[in-house]
Amino acid sequence: MSMSKRIAYLGPPGTFAEEAALLYDDKAELVPFPSIPAVATSVSTGMAEEGIVPIENSIEGPVTDTLDLLIQETSPLIQYELVLPIDHHLLAKPDTQVQDVEVIFSHPQPLAQCRHFIERCFPKAIAVAALSTSAAVEQMMSEPIHAVAIGTQRAAVLYQAKIIAHSIQDRTPNITRFVVLAPTDHGPTGCDKTSCCFSFGEDRPGLLYQVLKEFADCGINLTKVESRPSKESLGKYIFLIDLEGHRQDTVVTEVLAKAQRMTNLFRIFGSYPRYKNKPR
Repeated sequence: MSMSKRIAYLGPPGTFAEEAALLYDDKAELVPFPSIPAVATSVSTGMAEEGIVPIENSIEGPVTDTLDLLIQETSPLIQYELVLPIDHHLLAKPDTQVQDVEVIFSHPQPLAQCRHFIERCFPKAIAVAALSTSAAVEQMMSEPIHAVAIGTQRAAVLYQAKIIAHSIQDRTPNITRFVVLAPTDHGPTGCDKTSCCFSFGEDRPGLLYQVLKEFADCGINLTKVESRPSKESLGKYIFLIDLEGHRQDTVVTEVLAKAQRMTNLFRIFGSYPRYKNKPR
């Protein structure tokens, strides 16, 4: 009898990462880990065959923990991407009165994505960050204080909480992109995306333009360009790009080689199928 694949995700159960993992492979053995670096380590050490982590949100932008991990670690690589619509709900203990709420628990991303709702309905409540939406619900249920949590429908079921407000995010659609981390990236499919980062050893006018011009001259579309502080010194940045095409495609291979020669640090996070509906 064959064993099911082990997939690590940002836990505990009841998070959006678990929902993304179920969307990706509902037959796999899902293994929760407490942080994004822990998910990556589980893959690089063989505790899990793949790992699922969020990388960007349509409202709040990049998930910096994931980007920093990809920049700093050479393994694992991105093998797939998934896109998940996000609905945030307000959860409470069954006997909670809205006017008594003093504290709102959630992960920093949902707290930011529901900022307008919180400011309008709970202007005096204190927002408290938790490790995950699920952990926030668990903490809310165990605290004696008058509290609510922003979480998922599944978390409400798991922790026997009551949903007192539905779809409280500031904007709809609210979409989070997740990536599947694995020891290797994906082979070419003809409809691929490649993610990479680079930085320069010196700073002079036109450096970034010269690299980006190489992609434009070869007709390669960049679907995302952003920057992250290098954490080495103030004003030094690492640039991250997503481009259409696979690193094994002849044109892409050539332009990536040119970009590598023009930069000080250059790292490919992986080539993988562009998300359409399901990754398979």
